[in-house]
Amino acid sequence: MKRILLFLLTNIAVVAVLGIVASLLGVNRFLTSNGLNLSALLGFALIMGFGGAIISLLISKPVAKWSAGVRIINGPDGPQNADEAWIVETVRKLAEKAQIGMPEVGIFEGEPNAFATGAFKNSSLVAVTTGLLQGMTKEEIEAVIAHEVAHIANGDMVTMTLIQGVMNTFVVFLSRVIGYAVDSFLRKGDSNNSGPGIGYYVTTIVLDIVLGFAAAMVVAWFSRHREFRADAGAAQLMGRRQPMMNALARLGGMQPGELPKAVEAMGITGGMGKLFATHPPIEERIAALQNAQG
Repeated sequence: MKRILLFLLTNIAVVAVLGIVASLLGVNRFLTSNGLNLSALLGFALIMGFGGAIISLLISKPVAKWSAGVRIINGPDGPQNADEAWIVETVRKLAEKAQIGMPEVGIFEGEPNAFATGAFKNSSLVAVTTGLLQGMTKEEIEAVIAHEVAHIANGDMVTMTLIQGVMNTFVVFLSRVIGYAVDSFLRKGDSNNSGPGIGYYVTTIVLDIVLGFAAAMVVAWFSRHREFRADAGAAQLMGRRQPMMNALARLGGMQPGELPKAVEAMGITGGMGKLFATHPPIEERIAALQNAQG
């Protein structure tokens, strides 16, 4: 709940800073003279940017269950076999160490992978694939689960949503301010300029795409750094680094399963392309653990 409050306060602060900077630079006067109210634009950017991000966070669990076909194994029916009972008990033990509430525990069909999601630390979901259970030792699986529990304990779901919301707000705001500037230049001397013209709409659409890619790079960069922290958190929960290093090495020799886009950044592996990858290379993660203090 504290992180959600921080999320809301940060939203307000970002919009306030944008408003102050725009006023100091004279953007407010420019927008007003061209028929656009700065307060209205900031409100629109807030709704489109942070509004979409927070809704995505709040519905992350049900969307993940539906899109990945997750079956909850610590629900009313309980585990169906010894392996599932062991997974539930492992999550319980690690959650207690991390001082978070017991997550829902799920399993779904697929190649080796796992993810964690949820808006709150005490109301989260940890899910693993059948391929992970079949291709790794119990100690390695425990390390993977510890990695996902560390994501929850670190509040990574809220933090990622916060970063995405900030980026979205900047994209929406800047694309429209620049769109108005371009449209004003193209329609200079036009007496019939009561509203935005084609230059505004074309520029806004193009910049939404271009700036959206730039924002995605920033979010991916943060996600990669967050993975190192979760690896270190897993090592701390396990009491030593070797199990996490072994799990990563094993995953490096496997074909990782694809996760739904909604939870891809919260998986143990995932992301293609260096600039847009949500996870660092396996070799870098192992090296970081090897070089860690303690």
